[in-house]
Amino acid sequence: MTIPYRAFGRTGVKVSSLALGTMMFGERGNRDHDDSIRVIHRALDAGINLVDTADVYSQGESEEIVGKALVGRRDDVVLATKFHGQIGTEVNQFGNSRRWIIRAVENSLRRLQTDHIDLYQVHRPEDDTDIDETLGALSDLVHQGKIRYVGTSTFKPSQIVESQWVAEKRGRERPVSEQPPYSLLARGVEREVLPVAEKYDLAVIPWSPLAGGWLTGKYRLDGGQPESSRAGRQPGRFEIDNPDNRAKLEAVEALTVLADQAGIPLIHLALAFVLEHPAITSAIIGPRTLEQLEGQLGAAEVRLSRDILDEIDKIVPPGSNLSSRDAGYSSPALDDSSLRRRNPAG
Repeated sequence: MTIPYRAFGRTGVKVSSLALGTMMFGERGNRDHDDSIRVIHRALDAGINLVDTADVYSQGESEEIVGKALVGRRDDVVLATKFHGQIGTEVNQFGNSRRWIIRAVENSLRRLQTDHIDLYQVHRPEDDTDIDETLGALSDLVHQGKIRYVGTSTFKPSQIVESQWVAEKRGRERPVSEQPPYSLLARGVEREVLPVAEKYDLAVIPWSPLAGGWLTGKYRLDGGQPESSRAGRQPGRFEIDNPDNRAKLEAVEALTVLADQAGIPLIHLALAFVLEHPAITSAIIGPRTLEQLEGQLGAAEVRLSRDILDEIDKIVPPGSNLSSRDAGYSSPALDDSSLRRRNPAG
């Protein structure tokens, strides 16, 4: 098995077409640090050189595991982490402000046992923080050598463009990558996010290419609701009586038949589909166990025919999300009614 490498935007860096996501290492997934480290080492041995984590994953525990796993192997890895999410209970221990970014990066460097982060990503946009505030702080960190590149995650197309514009006009380091949700069941980013990323030569490293577990084969139309650690953490998201989930299950059934006809596992069909889009650089897989990792590695060598891709388009139309929850980000303009009403009290 050979994992191919692709250009990371126009940075000159090459990364594996599969990236190792580490959200499932730590308290919210695999609590065995030694076992998690074995998974990381197996991924590296298989040729994966992009490792993605975030400070918010198990409140820093994931970063600590990654740091231990990379001792002696750090120089071989493109190490990515993220900031934004709430860490601890103090009111300012989150967000995209300069105050928090400067503090958050030092904490991540300590947990990761490294003197620099290759890709430091804004985990989510924040409408009440000026993007120049964020890019200014990140630019300083690049100049200090603490981070190499800046990236974003789950930004709207307009926010991606604004980030590029502000970076150019104000002399900031420009984001070189975007990390959006993208899978067979969540194709919404095909409408604008992926074309915009191509226009600005951004690397794209999508999260949840297996749709949060829906495309592993565990969830079937007539199979009942299986035991799932994800379901326990996200009540309601996997209830099979939910209309959106019903639509997902129906799509999964059709996609399973298609995968069987192609002679490949559903997981390989799902990952190969994401990698087929010309905007995609590397798909982030998030195994919890060594067995799960082994079941996903082979997807890097799978190519889907035009006929199969046409059939996929019939099952899940291009540019559509079967559930609005899978967009990964909900705009405050829709969630907060006061932002839509000139006189909210009237």
